[in-house]
Amino acid sequence: MNVTIVGAGIVGCAIAHELASRGAAVRVVDPRGTGLGATRASAGILAPHIEGHIEPLHRLGIRSLALYDSFIERLRSETDQPVEYERAGTLQVASKGEDLERLRDQATRLSAAGVTTALLSRAEVRSAELHLAEWVAGGLLIPDQGYVTVTPLVNALAAAAEKRGARFVSERVVGVHGHGHGARVATMDGTIDGDAVVIAAGAWSPEIVPVAGDPPEVVTSKGMTPPVKPIRGQLLQLRSVNRAAKHVLWSSGCYVVPWQNGTALVGATVEDAGFHETATAEGVQSLLTAATSVLPDLAGAAFESVRVGLRPMTHDELPIIGPSSRLQHVFFATGHYRNGILLAPLTAALVADYLLEGREAPELAFTQPSRFGL
Repeated sequence: MNVTIVGAGIVGCAIAHELASRGAAVRVVDPRGTGLGATRASAGILAPHIEGHIEPLHRLGIRSLALYDSFIERLRSETDQPVEYERAGTLQVASKGEDLERLRDQATRLSAAGVTTALLSRAEVRSAELHLAEWVAGGLLIPDQGYVTVTPLVNALAAAAEKRGARFVSERVVGVHGHGHGARVATMDGTIDGDAVVIAAGAWSPEIVPVAGDPPEVVTSKGMTPPVKPIRGQLLQLRSVNRAAKHVLWSSGCYVVPWQNGTALVGATVEDAGFHETATAEGVQSLLTAATSVLPDLAGAAFESVRVGLRPMTHDELPIIGPSSRLQHVFFATGHYRNGILLAPLTAALVADYLLEGREAPELAFTQPSRFGL
């Protein structure tokens, strides 16, 4: 099977790797190159029990997290590119009063669902993390969660896919034609024909308008624009001599992802700013204030960079994954919002199972494009 994937972010690269590993001929098309959209501004947090604020998203996140060990092990065996991956846990911290009560409620809900948690007292949380601010009165540790370094991950996925024959091309896609015999991708430089196309262009997916009919006589399909909007996220990269923390830290104002080499990622803003992919003084200042509030030692860290990405959010905050209900041979894998890294292994498996084996996994019931008329 010949499959064209529109979008070379974490989702597109994971799908390319999975499809190519199963014998498909894959071409990935993205004008920016690999991992240079929302992916580059992701902290790589793997935390379905925090981010999964609605039940379907929670279930998808748990399912995908369960795939991560084998996902990373497989990449490490196929490439010589190091990917830092830790499951040392997330630690949510809180002051007294309502914040601490919310953590207690969360711990109760998760424990009832069979999730291992530990509600820590002031003394226990300081034993777990020595450099926390004085105001921290307690915390919730979820041991199964963690992080992965994103740029090495997406580079490894692309390299592994290329080793299996996938091609990556830098072209701008202007449309997708689904018809009875396959799918055609129209770019600024020409056309690409194949058996199927996967739209995985993130916040730019609405620009990839699918149409119906046998090319070149194409009939526009009204209402086929994916309802995905860009939400700007700013992420800071700081560097200290020593590692900032033992766990991924989460406060009311920010999260901190501590890499082994002393890098600390601080994120992230959530801004409805359209396609303005620029950092702002306000965003940087708010994140620095929040980070040094929870970890005062970060005030002495070197400021290395600020990254900005446009996260693709749908109306219901669930991704759009599945075959088009209106166009043959067109598949969607977009709208992952804040969970593209977490959901990448599951998304890749869902797409490959359907396209190559005709298997429709139960998870597609939550993500089907037909809920938006696609």
